[in-house]
Amino acid sequence: MDVQKISLKEKIGYGFGDAASSMFWKIFGMYSLFFYTDVFGITAAAAGTMFLVARLWDSFFDVFVGIISDRTKSRYGKYRPFLLWFAIPFAVMGAITFFAPEFSQTGKLVYAYITYSLMMIVYSLINVPYASLLGAISSDAKERNSLSSYRMSFAFIGSFVTFMLLQPMIDFFSKTFGSVGAVHAVQSGMSTSPIGWVMGVGSIGMICVILFLLCFSWTKERVVQIESEQNVTVKQDLKNLFHNAPWWILVATGLAALLFNAVRDSVAIYFFRDYVKSSYKMTGTGWDMTTIYFLVGQAANLIGVMIAPSISAKYGKKRTYMIAILSAGILSTGFYFIPNDITWLLAFQFVISLFAGYVLPLLWSMFADIVDHQELITGRRATGLIFSSSSMSQKLGWALGSAMSGWILAIYKYAPDALVQSSETLFGEHIMISLMPAVCCVLAFIGMMFYPLSDKKVKENSELLNLKRNRTN
Repeated sequence: MDVQKISLKEKIGYGFGDAASSMFWKIFGMYSLFFYTDVFGITAAAAGTMFLVARLWDSFFDVFVGIISDRTKSRYGKYRPFLLWFAIPFAVMGAITFFAPEFSQTGKLVYAYITYSLMMIVYSLINVPYASLLGAISSDAKERNSLSSYRMSFAFIGSFVTFMLLQPMIDFFSKTFGSVGAVHAVQSGMSTSPIGWVMGVGSIGMICVILFLLCFSWTKERVVQIESEQNVTVKQDLKNLFHNAPWWILVATGLAALLFNAVRDSVAIYFFRDYVKSSYKMTGTGWDMTTIYFLVGQAANLIGVMIAPSISAKYGKKRTYMIAILSAGILSTGFYFIPNDITWLLAFQFVISLFAGYVLPLLWSMFADIVDHQELITGRRATGLIFSSSSMSQKLGWALGSAMSGWILAIYKYAPDALVQSSETLFGEHIMISLMPAVCCVLAFIGMMFYPLSDKKVKENSELLNLKRNRTN
């Protein structure tokens, strides 16, 4: 197969898909724990356990989706059809998940487990094929690196849009339709009115539908399997994957990196309300200090994503990843010791997020490299299965991070209804946003030390596969 230059329109279209996914993913990562404790009305420990159970089994469901998408046949390709089929269910389930019924504690837990689990299933059915699409659009390593950067850039833009719109929309809908449901007090600058939350999340979902459909329309699958795929069994695909050493290393490294983000993000709302005690709201926007903190982080992430391709092209993906994740860990440690001052907190948030922004596009690009590595060894291009493992590591990271956040808050005696939290709780929130993420960075750094696919090796793999495709064609 000849290498084809990917148009700007197609790169933007591909980016729209992750913009949509990230708009909801940031709601899950940053706001869901707060929603379940302070709006929905269950304990932090119960919410943490629910996150772990729902996301743990769903992480392995990702592998099933990867296997199914690899074997999908349609006039639209293998992976693009899932964007069309599940765009609307994605938005609908999001709104249902953030609906807060007036049930008993047991009823609420049952509702939370069912709706959150279903939301994660729908997320898998659209996000795993979307991620796999990266390996099907182009076989060229540089084009994939560019696509990955567009993907992550739009992911952070989508997250940025969520942070800009969600809190103002929740506050607006709470004030406008507050009589429909119980009107709750405002905590941490965000309304805790249930009607505000379900309508706010539903509005974000409508934007996601449009972005997914544009991604479907503007992209094309080009990379084809060298040999016939029909006779390859699922068992053989899994066996090949489990014998792929670079895959194991990258999954473990990605898991640690996602833990870093999950713990920091989950506790931020509590940290600013309880530890920083900030009541500031930006005039004309309705943003409180937590939202500003998130926006600063996303802006820095976006800059990091945009810079990552040029830096990794000069120094290599592996070296760039290791420097970035170690720098984020060192700065996260420093976050614990800086003064309780908004300027210091936002400055450190910016620099930490800048380095973290380098990491994610490199991870996704490396998973595409592993697809080539496995195809060269086995003759089988299991793109969906391998990319589903990247989604699996992402969900496992968020599952463990969110669960840990809920459990640690409970261990440090967080009380949702307390006007002032205890010194013990404040200490727990402080280390959760600084020292604990730093440990995750160190683990990711150590894992990447053992990653064997250098940039030279990746280039050689790509050239060999293109030669085989040209012979076949």
